[in-house]
Amino acid sequence: MDFELSPKAKELQQKLRNFMDEYVYPAEDVYTEQMAKAGDPHFHPPILEDLKAQAKTLGLWNLFLPHKTEWTEGLSNLDYAPLAEITGMSHLAPEALNCSAPDTGNMEILTMFGTDEQKERWLRPLLMGEIRSCFSMTEPAVASSDASNIECSISRDGDYYVINGRKWWSSGAGSPLCKVAIVMGKTDPDASPYLQQSMILVPLDTPGVKILRDLKVFGYSSREGHGEIEYDNVRVPASNLLGTQGSGFAIAQSRLGPGRIHHCMRSIGAAEKALELMCKRVTKRVAFNKTLAEQGVVQTWIADSRIEIDQARLLTFYAAWLMDTVGNKGARTEIAAIKVVAPNVALRVIDRAIQAFGGAGVSEDTPLAQMYAGQRTLRLADGPDEVHRMTIARREIRKYLD
Repeated sequence: MDFELSPKAKELQQKLRNFMDEYVYPAEDVYTEQMAKAGDPHFHPPILEDLKAQAKTLGLWNLFLPHKTEWTEGLSNLDYAPLAEITGMSHLAPEALNCSAPDTGNMEILTMFGTDEQKERWLRPLLMGEIRSCFSMTEPAVASSDASNIECSISRDGDYYVINGRKWWSSGAGSPLCKVAIVMGKTDPDASPYLQQSMILVPLDTPGVKILRDLKVFGYSSREGHGEIEYDNVRVPASNLLGTQGSGFAIAQSRLGPGRIHHCMRSIGAAEKALELMCKRVTKRVAFNKTLAEQGVVQTWIADSRIEIDQARLLTFYAAWLMDTVGNKGARTEIAAIKVVAPNVALRVIDRAIQAFGGAGVSEDTPLAQMYAGQRTLRLADGPDEVHRMTIARREIRKYLD
């Protein structure tokens, strides 16, 4: 077991830290000003395009994709993990590097399963950062943690597929740059449970696609949006199908493995940011004739936070190393474990930081409340904690069955 980063990854790590200090953190106030001036929660601020251009110039672009292409470095999961952590320390960094969800997972799908035509039309502009995309799987009418429940229909009609259904939490759909959705639905309801589903590319300007509303998270509006989308007799060419008919469930599984690593490392980055904010706060605030940093309970918060963050990071590195050495299927238990551990650790650390800030912690004067809302969402996104625990338990129990 070797968690040593490659020379290339070490170089990128230092370059990324410099980029964050010199460009990303100073851009956060500019971003806030541009968004406030626009008055549109889905406005695409110019500062993001400035950051993207700088990231491209520095070679900090599309770092997430393990497949070597003309647009990517082809880093291993282990090499990318600490880079993803750094991006988790600012809400601007993932998009600035073209490493933000759901585009990362969608680009991975197109890389692995897309036809040459699909890659040219959608993957190339996604990799160039010219457009964005959304992933339409979750449905409001069914428990979508069990993908076999999905009711959206994708029916063959000659040279076309016709899509009917309602999706929600199609993250990214509110962005003015979002041009295409990857929709998951049933092409054969009578097939075995894991062969009923297919995935298909649907341009958002196709007749019959209607974004009904944008869902908020604990009252916060996401700039990219979380769309509830109606697909009403939407017709797209049969050539828009991803992979083969009936392969949707398998494609979804291949998408979620690397994506969970990305989410988890960004969660650890968010936890590190919260710990940093907490430590700076408690060394400057005085209560009962001592700084908060001198209070025993606060020292316990800080110590527990450091212990938990480092434990989560090591478990995530282990999962990434397994993915690189034995594949996503061989690392299934560890991927499920980190998906439970990382957001919960981040939530605990952020909660302590909120407590240290007092009233300011739940206000909009610090990023902590919005960070908490985002991390709480990750206990549901890409599968709820309970499903991942079930996966782990079943695989553990299997060892003792005759």
